[in-house]
Amino acid sequence: MSSPLDAATGRDTNGGKLNYRALFKFLIPSLIGIGMFLVPFQIGDTINIGMGLLADGLKALLGDALPAIAVVVLCLSVGLTAWAKFGTPRWAQQGAMKELFDVAPLWFGMRILGALFALMTYFQIGPGFVTADFTGGVMLNDLAPVLLTFFFFAAVLLPFLVDFGFMEFIGSLVRKPFRLIFGLPGRSAIDATASWMGSGTVGVLITTQQYEQGYYNRREASVIATNFSIVSIAFALLVTSFIGINHLFVPFYLTVVVAGLIAAVIVPRIPPLSRKPDTYYEPIGCQLQEETTGNMGVLRFSLHQAIARAEQAPGPRQLLRHAVLNVADIFLGLLPLVIAIGTVALILAEFTPLFTWLSYPMVPVLEWLRIPEASAAAPATLVGFADMFLPAVLATNIESELTRFVIACLSLTQLIYMSEIGALLLKSKIPLKLWELVVIFLLRTAITLPIIAFIAHVFVF
Repeated sequence: MSSPLDAATGRDTNGGKLNYRALFKFLIPSLIGIGMFLVPFQIGDTINIGMGLLADGLKALLGDALPAIAVVVLCLSVGLTAWAKFGTPRWAQQGAMKELFDVAPLWFGMRILGALFALMTYFQIGPGFVTADFTGGVMLNDLAPVLLTFFFFAAVLLPFLVDFGFMEFIGSLVRKPFRLIFGLPGRSAIDATASWMGSGTVGVLITTQQYEQGYYNRREASVIATNFSIVSIAFALLVTSFIGINHLFVPFYLTVVVAGLIAAVIVPRIPPLSRKPDTYYEPIGCQLQEETTGNMGVLRFSLHQAIARAEQAPGPRQLLRHAVLNVADIFLGLLPLVIAIGTVALILAEFTPLFTWLSYPMVPVLEWLRIPEASAAAPATLVGFADMFLPAVLATNIESELTRFVIACLSLTQLIYMSEIGALLLKSKIPLKLWELVVIFLLRTAITLPIIAFIAHVFVF
């Protein structure tokens, strides 16, 4: 017969022993979540995670049908939003459906724009700067299939990682160093790990859910989303292979980690992030309780915290409902925004001299840092704001291996790119505005570029 647990501490109220039924309720789902999100493994020449393997399998199964599915989803988003706003059906009057479809005119316009871009690209009608392979084609044929498959499994499997005590377990273990170094709750370590092993977008998804559930305040959510959601090891391998420095992958990734951690210490302590209030999402309030361990060791206290959370975990029906709502929110709310903003950003990068003009001040900076081919490299230092992969594309024509190394590292430490992460943040309830994302991007560039250049000159080349 199991013993009752104190809801706050996870201690057994009948003598301090562990509740083994709750222990298994914590361990089994959490191990599934760890296996899906945090354990990398190698298949052939690639490194992947369990969720990524499932997404790749679904992508291979659906194949060429995925762009067409994306077009249908985008048009469905516009149709349902128009019905909810102008037809005022009963199903859209309250709750999750109202929140998803009764959106502000700006977001409705973005959904229309995303659907138009997708239709023009799929049927190859309209202006060439929209339908080109390297603008609308990238978004519809390359990015949309990845988002559809990746986020489907992310939405379904994420509760195993965050709802059954694993966040509480890790958070209690590392809360002191994370508070001391970053000024953040220990549970944010999961965001960073999920990003490194899986995807920066998964990290943002975790951060958004934790903020909306009252475990991060406004400042913490803003800091974590813009400083810890780095790209995965798998994408880092893709960048190094594309840019021709895969033989330098170990020093490359170590450089990214060092520069990224230094930026994560500095950027949150200066505006605009330092001015974010320590207030919580109003409908929920603060749900985080970081109590003293008393006479218990840190490990045992962390285990008790995890067990207490597992006891309050949602049941199968509630988990299924949340998964369906998350998938609907991502497919019908996020995807149109990503397609719209990403296509516009790529058009500006590929068909206008905007980023070249903006990068002129970077030429003397790169020359001062003794980076070869500074004029050719300058646009690649800023174009990452449009899309994370664009710096690698621009750097392929640069002969200097040192310069390509610096550009590749910088593109991974800048973090904010509008084709995916930026769009996801603007869509979320995390209080970040577009101008703040621009400032954070520039701050991260200014902080990490000298560090990367120093490491490249002293330790790599």
